[in-house]
Amino acid sequence: MDRRDFLKESLEKGTLVAAGLVTSGKLLAAPPEKTPTKTVARRPLGKTGEHLSILGFGGIVVMSVEQSSANNIVAEAVDRGINYFDVSPDHGDAEERLGPALQPYRSRSFLACKTNFRDKAGTMADLDNSLKHLRTDHFDLYQHHALTKTAELDQVFGPNGAMEAFVAAQKAGKVRYLGFSCHSVETAIAAMDRAHFDTILFPTNFVLFSKANFGPQVLDHARAKGMGYLAIKAMAKGKYPASLPEARHTPKCWYEPCELPEEASLALRWTLSRPYLTAAIPPGNPEWFRRAMDVAQSFQPISEDETKALLARAGNIEPIFRLGNNV
Repeated sequence: MDRRDFLKESLEKGTLVAAGLVTSGKLLAAPPEKTPTKTVARRPLGKTGEHLSILGFGGIVVMSVEQSSANNIVAEAVDRGINYFDVSPDHGDAEERLGPALQPYRSRSFLACKTNFRDKAGTMADLDNSLKHLRTDHFDLYQHHALTKTAELDQVFGPNGAMEAFVAAQKAGKVRYLGFSCHSVETAIAAMDRAHFDTILFPTNFVLFSKANFGPQVLDHARAKGMGYLAIKAMAKGKYPASLPEARHTPKCWYEPCELPEEASLALRWTLSRPYLTAAIPPGNPEWFRRAMDVAQSFQPISEDETKALLARAGNIEPIFRLGNNV
């Protein structure tokens, strides 16, 4: 089951708001600790001149929660130094929740959104609908969402394709920067070579890089082009074991996340230590997101010994993506 199908099925079953965090048969709860006092650091976003918090707020965090809860966690994130927010109409009701919650802070935040449409008309309608939900007149970054197959690029860049809508929206002031998210090394490189993009949002974690060689070449390519590099799946471990019942999967995670607190913290630090990377978006589960904020506020690059210990944990994990899977 891929991420999109997981979200759809979870919404239908109402499992995304389940209480308790369980994985691999063990209850996971980070021990209480004092919240770090310094705010999350910021890094430059490619050649854009923008500086983003090294941790991004993914819209799934506020999907399927009460508006008051969404307001509270967005306010907490802003207070802790986060200025980068990323959402998609694919995230259930996340846009409707994030819009009101972020409105008081919109002028000092960097808001990114996405579209799954590959045609011009669908993209333009989707963009306007997202702007309405998020109570804003523009997005700082607008992205082609989840490009998977190289054949999709022909649709995006063809006559009446989504790219025409992107360029028109940028000229109209509805979006400032253009980018894409992708789950394929081959498609990502092809897209970067096809046209100028300001950013790429790509899976980046210790398992993918060390076991599947999935990602290093994309990071290098983005760096060579001066693009902003944004990471997803930083605290992901791998696919859920087939023997683990779905009821024991972590809410809001279609993949098995790293265990709290140590493994998840090391995994995020590993990703944030990649040269040139601007920011990482952690899982949408609030427990992992709050742990990620703690790590980001007190961030120190991962050491060589810590890296060796972390990579040893990759063991027999099956990576969530592999080279050539989506060509």
